[in-house]
Amino acid sequence: MPIAHELHVMGLKLPEATAVVLNSYEEIDLTIITDLKTKLKKVLSVGPLTLTLSSPSKSDDSGCLPWLDKHKTASVAYIGFGTMLVPPRSELAALAEAIEASGVPYIWSLPDHSRHHLPQGFVERTSTRGIVISWAPQLLVLAHTSVGIHITHSSWNSVLESISYAVPMICRPFFADNMLNCRMVEDVWKIGVRVEDGILTKSGTMKAIQLLLSDDKGKELKENIRSLKDSAEKAVGSNGSSAKNFETLEDIIGSCG
Repeated sequence: MPIAHELHVMGLKLPEATAVVLNSYEEIDLTIITDLKTKLKKVLSVGPLTLTLSSPSKSDDSGCLPWLDKHKTASVAYIGFGTMLVPPRSELAALAEAIEASGVPYIWSLPDHSRHHLPQGFVERTSTRGIVISWAPQLLVLAHTSVGIHITHSSWNSVLESISYAVPMICRPFFADNMLNCRMVEDVWKIGVRVEDGILTKSGTMKAIQLLLSDDKGKELKENIRSLKDSAEKAVGSNGSSAKNFETLEDIIGSCG
């Protein structure tokens, strides 16, 4: 059965559900949560799960954490498009050219089978200020004080993780929820920017990097995302909205036994 059909059927059944559980928190957008509560029996935002679960694994086979320790606060760009997609070859090349021309330190999580799409000699030419690894411990990377930019496809998990560690985003959305999340990041929460024309080009990516590192606009984005981080931490605190919703969820599950 096609995934689209399964999602459609699931959506039709949502109003019948005893509760709908979200990896989110109410304060991030009260308007949406309030609207959902008028359509569903019970809506329980219990996230961000990044902040409610135990500390992320300290595993770092790539050795990127010691590398980050050598860099200044908020100076490094982390590039990660998740495990399900790789940008088109032309965009990978454009992104690499932008990173090289900008001079910004970087960590790039890129599967080995896609490295040949990078410009010839890029890794060698930028080896003194950047590393390309096949997989990165994303939570640990975003939590590191040296990381100041997250270049992402803006999936919900990646957006929440960036918020949890107050790292402004440069978004290149591809599919599914990416587009909506990107719009929220740029237009509603104002905690990042969408790449120019929606695709990765050398000039557009450089412009976005310069914007985030600038004293004026960059400072505004950082202040906004720190505010969201504070509200997220409050939500998962002992008396926060997510903590209370989780207690309600436990009661519901317990009553089903």
